[in-house]
Amino acid sequence: MSEAEIIILNANAITVDSKQPRAEAIAICNKRIIAVGSNTEIRKYIGKKTRVVDARNKTVVPGFVDCHVHMTGFGQFLETLDLRNVGSIREMQLKLKAYAQENIGKGWVLGGRWDEERFAEHRYPTRWDLDKVVQDRPVFLLRVCGHIAVANSKAMQLAGLTDESKIDYGSVDLDEASRDPTGVLRENALELVWKVVPKPGKKEIEEACLLACNRAVKAGLTCVHWMLRSSNEVKALQKLLSEGKLPLRVYLGIPVSLLKQLTSLGLTTGFGNDMVKIGFVKILADGSLGGHTAALKKPYADKPDTNGMMLYTQKELDRLVLKAHEAGLQLAIHAIGDRAMEAVLEAYEKALNKCPSKNHRHRIEHCSVLNPKLIKRMKRLNIVASVQPHFVFSDFWVVDRVGKKRARWVYPFKALLKQGIVVASGSDCPVEPISPILGVWSAVTRKDFPEERLSLDEALQTYTLNAAYASFDENKRGTIETGKLADLTILSQNLTKIKADAIKNVKVEMTIVDGKIAYTSERFRN
Repeated sequence: MSEAEIIILNANAITVDSKQPRAEAIAICNKRIIAVGSNTEIRKYIGKKTRVVDARNKTVVPGFVDCHVHMTGFGQFLETLDLRNVGSIREMQLKLKAYAQENIGKGWVLGGRWDEERFAEHRYPTRWDLDKVVQDRPVFLLRVCGHIAVANSKAMQLAGLTDESKIDYGSVDLDEASRDPTGVLRENALELVWKVVPKPGKKEIEEACLLACNRAVKAGLTCVHWMLRSSNEVKALQKLLSEGKLPLRVYLGIPVSLLKQLTSLGLTTGFGNDMVKIGFVKILADGSLGGHTAALKKPYADKPDTNGMMLYTQKELDRLVLKAHEAGLQLAIHAIGDRAMEAVLEAYEKALNKCPSKNHRHRIEHCSVLNPKLIKRMKRLNIVASVQPHFVFSDFWVVDRVGKKRARWVYPFKALLKQGIVVASGSDCPVEPISPILGVWSAVTRKDFPEERLSLDEALQTYTLNAAYASFDENKRGTIETGKLADLTILSQNLTKIKADAIKNVKVEMTIVDGKIAYTSERFRN
């Protein structure tokens, strides 16, 4: 019998393993789980060098996975102006003024996560609002969805944006009376500003990546599906890995702009190792519900002059999907509106008809506005639904945005599961908090359409076994099971003994990745 390196006793382990759903103790050795059972059974693995962890009857789950997170952006946002939960444009101005004064050495003032739905004024902020507090430095602040932003006059000038700017799949808002640009930018118009924002250096990217990773393991995550913006992030990850500083597993989401480089090198999904490997090609098919840019089949209920926008024609989308699919690359396509969902499923079906594959595991990210017909088509094509449960809480305005009839089919998690579709969860951080616990809480306490509420076991499975399936890793991770990689999360309470609404207050006590303790809370150490 092997001597364990780590043993967890007195646990309320929710294993997500149908053969042994609950357990009391776990033994770990050589990066793997070597035994799962009762305290009596697992004590036999204790040796002179074994570290024994007393779980104190708290819940232990398979290591949480976030299937959609912008990690470098998250790390950078932690060091920029945070406007989440700001309640008015006046409050936004005060925070902007204070931040600009405290960070005089920074040329650009960056940040955001503002949401006009929370503003007392119930309107978008404008460049004139920003100019009142910061005129001499460029300011660029993203809306919470990341698909809309507001820039001050200085930033607009540097980006060369005017009332005559024409942008493919994007726009510059104009004032109704004066026809002057308001500073509000949509979709691809944001890229014109990003082009003139000074690029972070190698060291800055590494610091942002490490900061985000450390926050992730603190949140109980053992793996993230990392949405890349550039190849510089891959270099930073390689450096962190080689130096032994990477605390969790990474499944790479490659932007479609790098598809040509991937295919020319012959790289396919799965290339790498158990810590860092190539995952999927990421494509954005449409915008966001919050910004009225998600592509709907019928106009928005609260803005009937638009039904959003597609970011590709059907022909362009078909070409990109087929190219990635034929190259052996998994696809993950952002589609929020039902019109975008239909276009993405059409592209997937064409690619699968031309090049059949039973185990492609192509994904749709967000899957927001659905209907029974789209759900059945997803099942027929074996598409993975990559969802963000906390959107249910944040998008409190959904009924106003799309009307009650369509709102019934916004984020229909239960309906997707009932159809037999694999549902994997994530955060879309920094759009939403990175905490998987908040995601579980959102899924099990849903108030608007309770018929779409998940059970605790179902919600946990979307962050564990289903998430592992979404990266072709269900035979290695996702359950607390003998032989699986030792990725575990210990929580501060017994989830089966508390009320569902109390889940949001649960903390992470310990995160174990690859058989090593990556994070321990002060409370647990004491």
